[in-house]
Amino acid sequence: MAYNSVHNLTNVYNFYMTTYAPKSSTPYDTHKKSELRSVYNSIVKMNKESPLFILDTSKESQRFAVGMKENARELRNTIASLGGLDEEELLNKKVAYSSNENIATASYIGSSKPEDNTPSYEVEVKSLASTQVNMGHFLPDEENVALPPDTYSFDVSIDDLSYEFQFSIKATDTNRDVQDRLSRLINNAHIGMTAHVITDDNGNSSLRMESDATGLKDGKYNQFHISDNRTSKASGAVDYLGLDYVASPPTNASFLIDGEEITTTSNHYTIDNTYNLQLKGVSSEEGETASIGLKTDVESLTENINTLVRGYNSFLQAVSEYSENQPKSNRLFNEMSSVARLYAKGLTQAGLNLNLDGTLEVDNDVLRQKAMGDDAKEAFSSMKGFTNSILRKSNQVSLNPMNYVNNVIVAYKNPGKNFASPYITSAYSGMMFNSYC
Repeated sequence: MAYNSVHNLTNVYNFYMTTYAPKSSTPYDTHKKSELRSVYNSIVKMNKESPLFILDTSKESQRFAVGMKENARELRNTIASLGGLDEEELLNKKVAYSSNENIATASYIGSSKPEDNTPSYEVEVKSLASTQVNMGHFLPDEENVALPPDTYSFDVSIDDLSYEFQFSIKATDTNRDVQDRLSRLINNAHIGMTAHVITDDNGNSSLRMESDATGLKDGKYNQFHISDNRTSKASGAVDYLGLDYVASPPTNASFLIDGEEITTTSNHYTIDNTYNLQLKGVSSEEGETASIGLKTDVESLTENINTLVRGYNSFLQAVSEYSENQPKSNRLFNEMSSVARLYAKGLTQAGLNLNLDGTLEVDNDVLRQKAMGDDAKEAFSSMKGFTNSILRKSNQVSLNPMNYVNNVIVAYKNPGKNFASPYITSAYSGMMFNSYC
C-alpha cells in the first residue's frame, strides 16, 4: 500500500511538472518558516469572507488554474531575481558581462551590494564537457526482426542504479517497430538518458541513446552501460540492435581561469561565489579568452528592466492563451494590464511604451538616457511602483488561482460570523490527483 502511494505521488509530480509547470527552479522557490507562515495567514484571511461556490473541475479549468499559479510564480521569481523583493533593492541587481559569448557567458550571483573592487576574470576553454552517446546498428527499416518471437529484456546501469527493460517481439515486427518501441520505453522511464531513432539515405534505421549528464566522475568509465548478460528474460536484443556500442564517450570540461587550469564534469562553474559561468565553446586558438566582469550601473539597470518587461509580457501572453476556454481569464488580463495603464505616463518617460494589446516595449536609447540623467531616481520612481504593483498582483494570483476559474457561486457567508476555511484555495492541488487516486 505504501509503495502504491509513493508511486502514485511520483506520477502526479511528473505529470504536473511536464504538463503545467514552467521549466525553471530558482533560489526564490525556497522559503523561511516565517514566509510560509505569512502565506498561510494570507490564505486564512482571504477565505474568511469568501463565498461558497461549485468548482468547475473540467480538464480545461484544471490546466488553467494550475498554469496561472505557476506563471504567477514565474513572474514573481523574475522580479525577485532583479535585486530582491525589498522595495529599495528592486531593479538594483548587478549584471555580469562576457566579452566573448561564443566561449562563455556569465551571470552575477554575488552580494546585492558588491564592492567596487569586484574582480574580473579571463576564461580560456580547451574542451567542453560532453554526454555519452550509444549508437545501435543500422538495420533495414521494413525487414522483420531476425530474432525469434519472445519477451526480451536488458539492463541499463546509470548513476550506480540498475534498471531492467522488458519488451516483446512478435513475428510480424519490423526492425523499426522494435526500435520505436524501445525509444518510447527508455524516454518514458526518465532515468537520465534519452533515445530516438535515426535513419540514413539507404532506408536503414538505428537507435541512438544519449545520457542527460555530461562528464565523468573519478573512478567512472561511462555514464551508462547496457547489457543483457544477466537479464531475467530472453537475451540477444542488445547484440542484435547494437545497443552497447559507445559511439561517443563522455568527457570533462577543461578550461583556464586567469591561467589556472580547471577540470569539471559539467559546463557550469561558479567562480568565487560571484559569477555563474556557462561554457559555450572552445577557444579557436591558444590564448583566446572571454573577459568576465560586472556591467556598469546603467547597463545593469537596462538589462534588469528588459528582463522585467519580458516576464510581464510573457505572463500576459500565457493568460491570453486561455481566453477562448476560460472567460474569467479576460478579467485577469485586464487587471494585470490596467497596472501598466496606471503607470503609463511615468513608464513612457522612462523609455517603456504601452502597446494596444497591453504589453510593454522598451526603448533602450531613452532608457539609457534617463538612467544617466541627474533626475534618474525621480524618472524611475514609476518603474518601481509598477514593479511593486505587479509583484502584489502575482502574489494574489499565486495564492488563489481559483478566483479566475469559471465557478458558480452558491451562497455568500454571513459577514463577521463565520469560520475561516483556509483550504479552499488549494482545490487545484486536489485536481492533480484525480487521475491517480
